[in-house]
Amino acid sequence: MFCFQLKKADPYFCLAAEEYLLKNFEEDVFMLWQSNNSVVLGKHQNALGEINYRFARENNVAVCRRISGGGTVYHDAGNVNFTFIKTVNSPAEVSFSHFTSPVVEALARLGLEATTSGRNDLLVKGKKISGNAEHVFKNRVLHHGTLLFQSDLEKLGQSIKVEPGKYESKAVQSNRSQVANISGFLNEKMDIGRFIRFLLDVQLEKEENSVFQFTTADEQNIETLSKEKFRKWDWNYGYSPKYTFTHDAELDGKTLSIRLAVERGMIIDCELGGDYFSGESNRLIAARLKNRRHIFEELFKTLAEVSVSYRKEVVYRFF
Repeated sequence: MFCFQLKKADPYFCLAAEEYLLKNFEEDVFMLWQSNNSVVLGKHQNALGEINYRFARENNVAVCRRISGGGTVYHDAGNVNFTFIKTVNSPAEVSFSHFTSPVVEALARLGLEATTSGRNDLLVKGKKISGNAEHVFKNRVLHHGTLLFQSDLEKLGQSIKVEPGKYESKAVQSNRSQVANISGFLNEKMDIGRFIRFLLDVQLEKEENSVFQFTTADEQNIETLSKEKFRKWDWNYGYSPKYTFTHDAELDGKTLSIRLAVERGMIIDCELGGDYFSGESNRLIAARLKNRRHIFEELFKTLAEVSVSYRKEVVYRFF
């Protein structure tokens, strides 16, 4: 098994690296990686229904979609991601426990008893320290998970805090759990660099495992995949299953009723009511929003085109 730490912190590059290793290598792989602040969606989730859109946009939290299913997770420099990629001979080898067991065993060496939750999470003392997901491609399986070591839990909570009831769709929804950092359970202080080296050394103890690194050509191919897929709005937002968005807002003593029907991230129908805008402005804005992307910039541009009086706060009521 190839074992290594990916040193790049760009979340889009890191997710592209996983797909590249899955589809272009035959060797088994164990990879550790960290990324800049980001929320990472499961493949079949509605992006806007899973994140605090305003917080993410205003705090430079990247919104990314991975190729595996499951729920939304948060990444930052205090989180360590682990990836196992393995060629399997039968479906029986595609099991979460097969890939989480090495992590559980490694944590046990640090004096931590990690258990599974039944929802593909790892828990320590009842609190989630790891979320996991899998993707199968031909006879190869990708399993990856988070390890909250010293993450900013307040920013994590803000990034995935959503208001229930606004979005309706058949998208996979996340299960919210109480989270905790691994560092808070350790008897002895350990920085994150030492933690990563420890996890890597545990895997390298096995004779069949060896250190690996990408070639320049590999990195160029991964960057191309990142640009052509993982950085694209069409993948991160447009891939969301169709949904409806409804919201009744009160602003400046007036009311605004919003209903959007969205497919592939594009607004295909819009109804506006209330007295925040005039009746004619409601009809004009609704007509202009059709066939536009459901993102802040498109909403802001549309209101500017109609030349109505509004505040930035109004635009965020459409999310």
